[in-house]
Formats: sequence, structure tokens, C-alpha cells
Amino acid sequence: MHPATDNRPERQPATRPDDRPPLLLAMGPGVPGRLLTDAHRVRLAELSRTDPRLVAHDLAAPTPRVAAALAEAEVLLTCWGATPLTADVLDRAPRLRAVVHAAGSVKHHVTEACWERGIVVTSAAAANALPVAEYTLAVILLAGKRVGRAARRYAELRAGHDWLAELSDSGNYRRTVGIVGASRIGRRVIELLRPFDLEVLLYDPYLTDTEALALGAVRTGLDELCARSDVVSVHAPQLPATYRMIGARQLALMPDGATLVNTSRGSLVDESALLEHLAPGRLSAVLDVTDPDVPPPGSPLYTLPNVLLTPHIAGSLGNELHRMADAALDELERYARGLPFADPVHPSELSRSA
Repeated sequence: MHPATDNRPERQPATRPDDRPPLLLAMGPGVPGRLLTDAHRVRLAELSRTDPRLVAHDLAAPTPRVAAALAEAEVLLTCWGATPLTADVLDRAPRLRAVVHAAGSVKHHVTEACWERGIVVTSAAAANALPVAEYTLAVILLAGKRVGRAARRYAELRAGHDWLAELSDSGNYRRTVGIVGASRIGRRVIELLRPFDLEVLLYDPYLTDTEALALGAVRTGLDELCARSDVVSVHAPQLPATYRMIGARQLALMPDGATLVNTSRGSLVDESALLEHLAPGRLSAVLDVTDPDVPPPGSPLYTLPNVLLTPHIAGSLGNELHRMADAALDELERYARGLPFADPVHPSELSRSA
């Protein structure tokens, strides 16, 4: 556990005229060009006293130039593809005091050794949650409207039709939406659903009834949520306790015609059990994540008419990466001014978060 309980970076007294922290970018190849605009690089140069063009792709086997920068770095700016910060890596970074992650989860690269050394950590998880929640809102409303079915039938018929009769079971008026997990994304989805005439149920074992009501939802058990919901949307983290949490029993409880939305992790849903309900058309699904991450070529998920399968695009994509960069640079500015991070990562929370 790190000693900075108020998350205030404990910087050394200034011994140089330019007190901007030495910084090193550490992320996968190709990521910096997508993450950072020219304006971001200008701001980086203003906030740190090191070359913002230098990027470390491999901290475990650094080039001489990266090794020298790592030895001086006070802050690492990380993103997807960052090297795990093992004890060996940290031994090469004796001055490192903070990790600013310009993406969501830090579990891939922030290790126990970081916490043992008192390194403070922040992430752009809040910024990354926004596009996932927006995607989820869109597909929930489209599912209630039976848009996928209507589009397929229209393409088949290519003629006028009695759509009022065919789609008599469609609409979003007083539907019930079940949210599994009061994560950042789950909470944002609930917030986005407020303007609509929907009943929102919420399952989260760490939340009280009062806390759920304050969010705008009614807390229920998982089985009850599945049995009552027209759309079930999964937003729980990937943990041993959440493996296959949407299993055969929960899927069997879902009403005929209901839709399962998964933008969390594929391992949270028993896909074999789900296919038993998708193949005959009893349920529909919107799956942005699967297990494995890419279904095998022969998977029926690619071709079932009642499945919308997308390649893990709900999270930050395209210009949405720039929102994460903005959030990370805001935190870097706070650090440079000696202020606590606005969105710190606490090691005690990682056991039940993404």
C-alpha cells in the first residue's frame, strides 16, 4: 500500500530552475499516433521537460536512449500495450513517482511492485467509459424498436408491408432494462437512460437499495433482473467471481424476445448456453465482446440474424482516444502543480474493478 493516502504526489523539493517533471511515454507501437494530436504533443512539452516524441515500446529490454530516459523519469504516461511494470523494470526507474494511464484498466501493467514502492497511479477510465455507455444506450433503444428484425425483413420483402402488425411487440415505452454491474459504465448507462420511459433494474452485490435508487434504478437479484428485463446489459468487471455469471439459468429466465447486450468481457457470459437460445430465435444478442476475443470462423455468431456482433468497438475509437489523452494530460498538469490526482487508482479497489 502506498503511503500517500490523500493521493497527493510526494514530489522532491525543486533543485532545478525548470521544475516540470521528467516524463517518458510507454505504450505499444502505433498507439501514440492515434492517441496524441499535435496539440497534445505541444501540451506535453509544456508540462514536462523531456522529449514528448520519445516512446518506449519495451521497458523490459530498453534501447540505450529509452534506458537513459527511464532512469530519469518521474512520470510514465502509459496507454495500451504498455510493458508490465515489474520489479526489474522499476529498478531501472529509481526516480519514478507516478503512472498516468491514458486508457481504462491498469491491471495489465501496474503490478504489486508499483504499490510497494509508493508510486501513485491514475487512469482515464472515466473518459473511456463514455463511448461504451453511448454505444450501449444506442443498442438498447434499437433493440426495443426491433430495428434489426425490421431491417432484415425490409431487405427480404423490398415492398410495402403492414409493419404495425409485424412489429406489434416493438417499442421503448415502459420497457424494463436490467443493468448488471454498477461500474463506471453501468452508472453512466443508467444516467443516459433517465430521459426515457423505462424501468431500470440494477444488480450489484456491493450496492445498497438506497444507493441504487439514488442512481435511478431498482436493485434486484441477478435472477430476478434477468426474468423481468426486456434488455439485459452486462457491465460487471472480469473477475474470478464474475466468470460465466450470465449462465444457463439466467439465460433461461430471460423472457422470449429479450436481448442480451455485452460490452464488458466475453468471459462473463456462457456463450454455449447463449447459443441454445439464439439459434432458435428465442433471444437476441448484441455482443461487442466474446470469449475468445475473436470467435472462430465457423461460429454461428457471425451469421445468426438475431445477433449483432461487433469487434470490440464500444470503447474509445478514432477521435474518442483524444478524450482519454485530454484526461491524462489534465492529471499530468495536476501532478506538475503538486495537486492530488482527480481520478486516482487505489490498489484496494482493483479486486472488484476492471
